[in-house]
Amino acid sequence: MGRGRVVVERIQNKINRQVTFSKRRSGLLKKAFELSVLCDAEIALIIFSSRGKLFQYSSTESGFVFVLKELCKVTISV
Repeated sequence: MGRGRVVVERIQNKINRQVTFSKRRSGLLKKAFELSVLCDAEIALIIFSSRGKLFQYSSTESGFVFVLKELCKVTISV
């Protein structure tokens, strides 16, 4: 038996919201890494917290700039 549906809405309690953000951020970064390894995909992930703190992940050694340049090429050519 699976879990029921979860209502997606803003968490009112600041502490609970921060804890949830930290856990979900970690999970999202882990999934981005797994996707890049399993599928040999180039991934760039940008996350800003509610306080404006930046969290980022890039699957390439050359980093974010390379992935963003590739994105610009694709976006412009379409």
